Amino acid sequence: MSNTYIGAPGGLPPQTQLLTDRAVFKTAYAVIPRGTMRDITTSFLPHWQDTRLWVLARPLSGFAETFSQYLMEVMPGGGSDQPESDPRAQGVIFVTEGTGHLVLAGQGHDLRPGSYAYLPAGCDWSLRVTGAAPLKFHWLRKAYQPVEGLEAPTAFVTHEDDIAPISMPDTDGRWSTKRFVDPSDLRHDMHVNIVAFEPGGVIPFAETHVMEHGLFVLEGKAVYRLNDDWVEVEAGDFMWLRAFCPQACYAGGPGRFRYLLYKDVNRHMPL
Repeated sequence: MSNTYIGAPGGLPPQTQLLTDRAVFKTAYAVIPRGTMRDITTSFLPHWQDTRLWVLARPLSGFAETFSQYLMEVMPGGGSDQPESDPRAQGVIFVTEGTGHLVLAGQGHDLRPGSYAYLPAGCDWSLRVTGAAPLKFHWLRKAYQPVEGLEAPTAFVTHEDDIAPISMPDTDGRWSTKRFVDPSDLRHDMHVNIVAFEPGGVIPFAETHVMEHGLFVLEGKAVYRLNDDWVEVEAGDFMWLRAFCPQACYAGGPGRFRYLLYKDVNRHMPL
């Protein structure tokens, strides 16, 4: 089965559109629907040429505190030779549209939809669009937490098609995860995975845990339990969950429901 991805619609809704919407921001979670990602809500970055982005998540004291997530749109000929200004920041890039060329630690990589790159803190990298269409990708950033006696993780580039899904126990494959990093590799303090549900698949209990989450829906639709609310979500929507926010879902069909998932892992709690 081929994988599909979705990005921001851009543009501007007509003046006749109703203002009632699914966007919500609460103390335990936020839902940013695809329809809010319009031209007037974009941001720009220093040293990025012909580029705009939607900021989906950023650290906010008392809410979600560990990561930022951008939905990037780089026009043909655009890109950056100085992409990251924070030497503490590690990153993950996941491509949803277009093609580009990534130079990472002196090695070149051609990117296409489904490409995934891990960018260690302080590494040297650059990115340029290579095709006639815009390059669109998620860029997730987190300040790396070094641990004495553990080496820092190294850079790598892979593709979703090269990662085998791992089924959750007793689900007959209806709930699976593509893990780009081995969970037992304690060098990593964040995971960015792809979670998939076949129609009718469920998270069968209200997960309540310390990991923060960013969830961008790549494909399909579902009803998601967020704290004490049930919320409908679809491809292109983003969810932002603070630590300990109860969460569960039913995949709504008729096709697969898939999302890109961030979580912080493998470190002591700061005191």
